Amino acid sequence: MDNQTAFVETLIERVEVYGKTTLELSKLKALKTITTMATSLVSNVSVIVMFLFCLLVLNIGFSLFLGEQLGKPYYGFFVVAAFDFVIAMVLRSYMKSWIKKSIGEFMISQVL
Repeated sequence: MDNQTAFVETLIERVEVYGKTTLELSKLKALKTITTMATSLVSNVSVIVMFLFCLLVLNIGFSLFLGEQLGKPYYGFFVVAAFDFVIAMVLRSYMKSWIKKSIGEFMISQVL
């Protein structure tokens, strides 16, 4: 009888240790996933910000050049703004589903 009690106590201790280990492993896996997603997000956002900054400077330069060619500096800004607006509308209408799909796939790949 004493042998069975010792066996059950040992079994309960092992189950308890297994449960704690499994919980700790789950926490570490979640932390790894969150860290991977956060670092990917930060690096992608920094690249996008740099690209947008370069695009802004390019637009200003092209606006000034175009304004000089058209005779009035603000004409160039109007033309470039209209061009940017048309590009934005095209991207909004055709790329909305593509952007949602790519972001969704990125997040799923990071989680799995």
